[in-house]
Amino acid sequence: MFAAMANPLDQDFFDLLTGSYRRLVGDDLAPPGQDVRWLYEEAPFAVLAHNTDEDPRFVYANRWAQRCFEMGWDEIVGLPSRYSAEAPERGERQRLLDAVARDGFVRGYRGIRIAKSGRRFFIEDGVIWQLIDDGGVWCGQAATFARWTDI
Repeated sequence: MFAAMANPLDQDFFDLLTGSYRRLVGDDLAPPGQDVRWLYEEAPFAVLAHNTDEDPRFVYANRWAQRCFEMGWDEIVGLPSRYSAEAPERGERQRLLDAVARDGFVRGYRGIRIAKSGRRFFIEDGVIWQLIDDGGVWCGQAATFARWTDI
């Protein structure tokens, strides 16, 4: 559905992220009263999302995620999301995404990722969920995590 996001402050995408998180995970992604700008610029946790392409590409990464992966918006958006993990870790990552597709979401995820500089880190206590709009259309998958540990 989303080939690429030109605007990180897109209200419709914010509604998709937060609405699908609330429906599937049962929690609020953003505290009540917080908006699209807060999630992108100020949230104290990472949020990333990829689309439904055969080789899914990132369509969203908030500032916290950009700092974690050491990439700006223009570098990370459009990047195949499989590149967030090194080749040996991609099989495990795909098994996780398959479980999310089957179950709707996974909570408590821990996995190895890689930043642009080559710095490797564990994502700690992540949540990955299906992006499903109000009409039931699958739009991709998203992830959030508030902690990481450098390896």
